[in-house]
Amino acid sequence: MAVSRFLTSINERYFEDYEVGSVFVFGPITVDEAEIISFATRFDPQIMHVDPVKAAEGRYNGLIASGWHTLSLMMGLYVDNYLSAVASRASPGVDEVRWVQPVRPGDELRLRVSVLEVRPSRSKPDQGMVISLLEALSQDDAVVCSLKAMNLFEKRK
Repeated sequence: MAVSRFLTSINERYFEDYEVGSVFVFGPITVDEAEIISFATRFDPQIMHVDPVKAAEGRYNGLIASGWHTLSLMMGLYVDNYLSAVASRASPGVDEVRWVQPVRPGDELRLRVSVLEVRPSRSKPDQGMVISLLEALSQDDAVVCSLKAMNLFEKRK
């Protein structure tokens, strides 16, 4: 699978710049143990996310990141690299969130974004919808998390 490149910068990117079949890869980002524990302590305080000793005795044989933390890491890469800084309007939601494999301290994640669908809005002619498959990839290229994102983008004037 060939990796695509945008022809415009994030500050000049509009609906028309997203093409079906394009595939982008961003990152890596390293998963930090202290961040795993901090995030989970606040938002998902399950043993496998907050207690390295007890997690080592559990089902996952060690500390793993909350899936919500993994999604947050993905979102950071998505916003910083894929979404337009000038034309991104909103997202009506995401579908098919999947946590495929545990994410552990020290893992290096990359984000692969595949453009699945691009369609002009019927009710708002100044914008369109882009549906993308987001996949977090481990350092071994294994998919660890995925989702389908829907984003509204302003059209070029």
